[in-house]
Parts: sequence; structure tokens; C-alpha cells
Amino acid sequence: MKVLVTGASGRLAGYVVRELADKYELVLTSRRKPPEELSDYPWVQGDLVNFQDCQKMMEGVEVIQHLGAQPWPVDHPNMRDRAEEQGIPFDATFKTNMLGTYYLMQAAVEANVKIVVMAGSNCALGHGFRISKDQFPIHFLPINEKHPSYPEDSYSYSKKAGEDLLASFSRGYGIRTYITRPAGITPPERRQKMADNASPTGGWSDWMWCWVGSEDVASAHRLLMEASSDLPHHDVYFLNSDDTTALETSRELVEKFKPELLPLFKAGYMKGNDSFLNCDKLKKAVGWEHKTSWRDLL
Repeated sequence: MKVLVTGASGRLAGYVVRELADKYELVLTSRRKPPEELSDYPWVQGDLVNFQDCQKMMEGVEVIQHLGAQPWPVDHPNMRDRAEEQGIPFDATFKTNMLGTYYLMQAAVEANVKIVVMAGSNCALGHGFRISKDQFPIHFLPINEKHPSYPEDSYSYSKKAGEDLLASFSRGYGIRTYITRPAGITPPERRQKMADNASPTGGWSDWMWCWVGSEDVASAHRLLMEASSDLPHHDVYFLNSDDTTALETSRELVEKFKPELLPLFKAGYMKGNDSFLNCDKLKKAVGWEHKTSWRDLL
């Protein structure tokens, strides 16, 4: 089976490629040349916001692992200067994540692609990259896929809207589409830094100390692809570690910084360093487990 991996020059691609390499024929695509470690795989240079490029990527492809994205809101009021310094147009996030995904899916329809697994983001909730002074409203803890979303920025919106976009292609064309919501994708070297720099928490984090190992994201993407015939035609899954990046327990963090959230704890959850985002849906669907740890490095 031939699998297209988009975003091949990005930080996650190598992990997904290694996860799939033994069993599948892979073809990579990205605007920039992938790192040397991926040089043995065929690469199609292309831009997601160019429909002809998307068509060119699809030759013989049956499955897409869609990792390509603009990973932050370049038009955010607090980030525009950073984007301008890097020469990134203000609309790059919306174009890449929305129009690029649309073009990719249209090309997938033409090529009769059967399965698409897309790396979305926990940001689909809207809890990070806030623009207004309004706090993200938490309805219950831990948060799962049933929690309402309140995006304000272009990145968070594009990730939530991207889920709906793929759902429409599942309904209309029968493509099996699965979106993960990874939180703080963390390779081994970053886990080591987390352990080296671990210190008491100084205040509440809008990101809620969530993270996930890069290898664990890759295994989830493989499992969803391989289990697709046993899954609904479309679904969305949180994808993060079982614990937080904090030294304190999750209850201690809430008691100290957000005591008004204590009544929202679901019975039986939020013990020890339990994550504020719940991945039970993914675990039950495909038997996924989070296997990496930063605490072992303390």
C-alpha cells in the first residue's frame, strides 16, 4: 500500500516515516527538501496551496498521512512582528491549513484515496493563543472530545474547521478521515530539557501542561490508519500523554491557581499527575498507549 506523507520537512515526519517504513511504500512531499535521514524515500516537491502540486503528489497513493501545516497563527496580534521578520505573509496560516487541506482532499478524491489521517491539534479547543482577555471556559475536567470549542485565532480555528472539512469529505465521497489532536509534540531531546529544567510551577497555564511524545504520535497515526475498517468513517481523537509537564499533581495545580475548577473534576479522574486532556477515546478505538516519559529522566 502506498502512503503519502505531507509536511516531510517538518519535525514530526521522521517519526511517522520510521513507524510506517517496514510495512508500507512511502512517498514524501513538502515545499523544502526533507532532512538527510529521509533521503532514501521518494520526495515530491510541492506546495499544498497549489492544486496542481497536490494532484502531482497523488500518483498511486491509497492513504495520506497529512502532517503539513503552518504551526502557529502568523496573523495573531502578538505574533505579526515575528512573522514579518521571517517573511511569512499574514494569511499563511489560513491558506496552508484551510485552502491547502481543501486542495489536498480534492486531489485525494480525484485519485480515489481511501484513507486520510491528519495531524490536527488540541488547539481546536481554543484554549491557547487567546486574543481577547476572556478566559477559555472549561466545562469539565478532564477535557475530552465532547468539550465545546472556543477558538479566537486563525490557527486554532483552522484546526477545528479542518476537522469539519474532512468530515464533509467523508460524508460526500466516502473517504475515511481521522484527525488527531496532539498536544505539545515532544521529541527525546526536548523531553530531556523538560527534565533538566523542571521546577515548581509559578502560575496557571492556558496550555494546561499537556504534551505528547513524538514517537507516540507516530504510533497513533499508524494505528488509526490500520484500524480504519473497524472505525467510523470519520472521527476525532485527543492525542496526548497520560501525565502533565508539571512536578505538582494536577489537583494541586487547580487548588493553587484555579480553585473554582475543583467542582468540575470527574469522579475517578485527575489523580496524581493525570493530564487535563483525556485520551480514553483513542485508547479504546485502536489500543493506543503513551509509552514515552520525561519523568524517567528526572
